[in-house]
Amino acid sequence: MSPARPGEGLRQNRLGRLAGWGIGCDCAWAGLETSLHPTGGAELHGTIESPPCCRAVTEAPALNLELPDPERDDISSMEFLARIEEAWAVCDRFDLQTEIWRGRILKAVRDRERRGGEGRGTGFLQWLREQEISKTRAYGLIQLAESAESLVEQGPLDAESVNQFSKRAFIETAQADPEVQLLISEAANGGEQITRKSVRRLTDDFTSATSPLLPEEIRQRTADNLLPSKAVAPLVRELSKLPEQQQEDLRRVLREEPELERVKDVTSTARWLSKAAEAGLAVRAFQQGDLNLEKAMQEAQRLDVLGLLADAVGQAQQLESAVLKLHTSWRRLNGLQERLWVESGSSTPHLRELLNALQSLSGSTMRVSLGELAGGKRLRLQLVEEAPDQLEAPPLPTTFSAG
Repeated sequence: MSPARPGEGLRQNRLGRLAGWGIGCDCAWAGLETSLHPTGGAELHGTIESPPCCRAVTEAPALNLELPDPERDDISSMEFLARIEEAWAVCDRFDLQTEIWRGRILKAVRDRERRGGEGRGTGFLQWLREQEISKTRAYGLIQLAESAESLVEQGPLDAESVNQFSKRAFIETAQADPEVQLLISEAANGGEQITRKSVRRLTDDFTSATSPLLPEEIRQRTADNLLPSKAVAPLVRELSKLPEQQQEDLRRVLREEPELERVKDVTSTARWLSKAAEAGLAVRAFQQGDLNLEKAMQEAQRLDVLGLLADAVGQAQQLESAVLKLHTSWRRLNGLQERLWVESGSSTPHLRELLNALQSLSGSTMRVSLGELAGGKRLRLQLVEEAPDQLEAPPLPTTFSAG
């Protein structure tokens, strides 16, 4: 048998579709049979029989893959990797089918509990705990099943063409624009293999050519292949996070110079603007007084230090978050130490010694060693709780220069 060439797809794909949730019984399985025969050295045969409510014996699915022998020297590295990639693709597509059905099963359980359960999904959550399935994974699978329903039953994708997708490619196709879904579905229906990379490339092409966030000059140059869509698509994503006025300012720059380097510069600027604005809203120090964050960002942009400002604001957000966690832990440790001190006494000298050592962390003045990497230095922090009207921002340092 000649080895499969890289990029060749699966052929003779066949998937038995279930009509509803069972034929003649209430179980979710109705003799689902899956048989995938890939080109090349990988072969898979899977059969999922009915559960005990329909049959006395349940047979586990059989997964047989013919892998190349890694000890054979007469197989070239290219041929070996091609057959390995083909086998991997089989597993990927098999995973997609089973994940879709898991999502349908979970959706059926959830909807059943909503219909006749105690309400608020408690029965469904209990079922997930019994099956050792996390809530995040369960709803992810349900979303995958709903995506399959929208693409296959309500969309342009043929049921047997699902095997043409990798799992990630299928999920990204379900999240893409309807026009992109149509193009990808037509390619899959025609027998082409759909990968995540191909979905992203087509999505980027479509976004770069049609997004109203871009000036006409950029869209036209992208359509003429003068600008790569992989550079323009990130620009669209960053522009969508900004307010209209900032978008228009950046579009004006692009109209004046619709070149690749300018596109990259504007993309970076938009990214810094969105990061600074997002972090700035969370920094409580900025909520005091009449601070105008937008004008501060404009001035930083004029000085070409917008990236530094975004980093500073991000660090400020992390620092405040760390201080809040420190305060919570400090108060809890203080309370625990007081309770232990009351319970202890002269009969527990070692426990009292431990509590005395904790005093350096639970007292109003904390002393923490920075370790050997910092030269053995110690850090002293004084924690003082004040009322909101007493809290004032520290004054900024002032530099005087001799005239």
